[in-house]
Amino acid sequence: MITLEPTNSNYVNPLFKFVTKEAVALLLKIPVEQIKRIRCWAHVILVVSEHLVRFVSYADLPPILEVEPPTDKDIITWRKRWRKLKTYKAPNFWKDFYTQKYRESTSKTTLQAWERLVSRIKFALSYDAVQTLKNVFQETENLIAVSVSG
Repeated sequence: MITLEPTNSNYVNPLFKFVTKEAVALLLKIPVEQIKRIRCWAHVILVVSEHLVRFVSYADLPPILEVEPPTDKDIITWRKRWRKLKTYKAPNFWKDFYTQKYRESTSKTTLQAWERLVSRIKFALSYDAVQTLKNVFQETENLIAVSVSG
């Protein structure tokens, strides 16, 4: 369960829209089933699982299709986080997240929607991550084409 914790200021982090159990589980390298609770506070996310309690930054989680696309403000927030960490790029797990989303796509339309989203944020990914995602996209597109025609 994902809970938005009430605060005195009623502030909701704009990156709250990208919080999913799947992304948090992949970031923390734990099975989704082990997550008991995700509590979203104004500036940080508290994740409680069977064997772990951890704070996670909103800026560590990748954008998803199910909500509005990332805004310029979202991008600025991510860049500030990465500059603070001196990585200047999205966490490496974003590549794994989008690889998983590409492979879970069961239609060309969904796959292309994920590709459009990744294209919007590819500035944030390393060259190797972009190349890997291009390859996974091609493989998945071919598999979908074969399953439709076969």
